[in-house]
Amino acid sequence: MATKTGNKVPRLSGVTQSGDELSLADLCGQWLVLYFYPKDNTTGCTREAGDFRDLYTKFKRRGAAIVGVSRDSVRSHSGFKEKLGLPFALVADTDEGWCNAFDVIRKKKLYGREYLGVERSTFLVDPDGRLVREWRGVKVPGHAQAVLDAIPAK
Repeated sequence: MATKTGNKVPRLSGVTQSGDELSLADLCGQWLVLYFYPKDNTTGCTREAGDFRDLYTKFKRRGAAIVGVSRDSVRSHSGFKEKLGLPFALVADTDEGWCNAFDVIRKKKLYGREYLGVERSTFLVDPDGRLVREWRGVKVPGHAQAVLDAIPAK
């Protein structure tokens, strides 16, 4: 069952780009920006990650952590994080547990071929672990700033 706005987020854990385990429960007590993206090293995903990176200190000032999630491997994430100098974790959701919990797998079409892929989506979780806002079908330009603007200033 997909996570709904107003409900507590599930107790998910996964492996990050460094091979360490990350649990959503460990991030309680602060705002959390959980963004799902289709694929490392693609144009839109690179731009989105860069936008979150560029605003990272402003997110931190508002007491927010950022976590990126895609179905790419730990190795792919490691290279992507290093290449872009990302200051936040990337979860390798190779078993699609996180993607399914947030219902971001969608039927897509590319060059006339249909496939199941990740719909670019972002979820804002409050310090109590409740989902308070979601953005689906995200268009990258201006998105990271819109997410930042949704977090109350301290």
